[in-house]
Amino acid sequence: MDRKKILVVDDNELFRDSIADMLIRQNFDVVQAPDGRSALNEASQRRFDLVISDMKMPYMSGIELLDKMKQVVPDVPFLIITAFGAVETAVEAMKKGAYDFIQKSDTLMRELELTVIRALQYQTLVDENRRLKTALNGKWTSIGKTAAMEEVRAMVARVADSRSTVLITGESGTGKELIARSIHFQSRRNHGPFVKVNCAALPDGLIESELFGHEKGAFTGAIMQKRGKFEAASGGTLLLDEIGELPMAGQAKLLRALQEREIHKVGGDQPIEVDVRIVVTTNRKLEEEVGRGNFREDLYYRLNVMRIHLPTLRDRREDIPSLADHFLKRYNEENGFSVEGFAEGCLDTLVRHPWPGNIRELENAIERSVVLTRTGKIRPDIFQFVSPADFGRDDSGNLEAGMTVGEAEKQLIMKTLSHCGGNRTRAADMLGISIRTLRNKLNEYHSVKELDLVEA
Repeated sequence: MDRKKILVVDDNELFRDSIADMLIRQNFDVVQAPDGRSALNEASQRRFDLVISDMKMPYMSGIELLDKMKQVVPDVPFLIITAFGAVETAVEAMKKGAYDFIQKSDTLMRELELTVIRALQYQTLVDENRRLKTALNGKWTSIGKTAAMEEVRAMVARVADSRSTVLITGESGTGKELIARSIHFQSRRNHGPFVKVNCAALPDGLIESELFGHEKGAFTGAIMQKRGKFEAASGGTLLLDEIGELPMAGQAKLLRALQEREIHKVGGDQPIEVDVRIVVTTNRKLEEEVGRGNFREDLYYRLNVMRIHLPTLRDRREDIPSLADHFLKRYNEENGFSVEGFAEGCLDTLVRHPWPGNIRELENAIERSVVLTRTGKIRPDIFQFVSPADFGRDDSGNLEAGMTVGEAEKQLIMKTLSHCGGNRTRAADMLGISIRTLRNKLNEYHSVKELDLVEA
């Protein structure tokens, strides 16, 4: 891992060397400059992760250097060291974009060491958010540009900066998590954490502990205190993925946390305030689940404040050619291949397919075709889809008179999983059961390892 590079600017050579020595002991790469002009020259030749500058120097003051440095490297954090009593000047530097200032004193080196660590951690977070935002902007292309998707984009922009809970609905594979991340990174909370919880994967007996945490000794196996997902997401966004799979007991606990904006650790006595923005996703119709008694009505209304629905890919087929081209370019670049495009008839094949797995299925199909083609154009016959008619036909002859209902159920479940490429969420949808029920059935059959199963 590359070491962080720090530029130290001070006309006092002895003082400058002392700072450099301290930073080198902390495993930083250090470059020294005796004045502002030399510092600007260094900054033009290499990239620095941090600049530390004295305030009073010949030729150019620390504030003047700050102004010029922001023009050359605007994103690099800048620390000012000032003489005792020069607080007003230091405040001016903060207003101009300095990360922090430190007064000269007997404890200067210790304060400087801690401030450097904080500044670099802050910059790492800024860089990571910038990288994720860039990646996210690129992925926007991967969900289409039709009027329906433009409406989704507009809705994301409207809800991002509010504190309101957002409910994102749509079939599996339509891009719900991508929308949730976009809401986070377009909000004022984008410097905070984004924490995802797969509600379908929460163990029945540990839901409360996973969401809210537990105290040491709260139950057998609780050998230390644990932070829950709510605490982990404090100051940021908590995504509750596939909220329709949360059992009723967990729903009651979640409702209380949302209403009171505080949580109780398992085994804890004191409430803990949490500052969390909630985004939830579901591929189920929660209104129908409420009617069936599977989902609390009061929780449904608490979650259904701002709603964003993602249309299926078969309902916006005009997006398919541009999406296919987008994925082709991505997997060309990732693999170093030189696939030139699609041969005649390819796009017609893609547009006619029903895409039960939506964008995720399309992306997987294009990735496979790129890997198999490598160079030249992708041919239509490279796409091998299983039609609903083929799926419904029992060519195997495995169902026989006298077979137990349990064995027939197992065959249906395994055949559905195979049809869905091992995707348990899609298989559960097709079978009309919850993913939790499907997981329990698979555990009964001891067949989880028979397929490369995924939940998405």
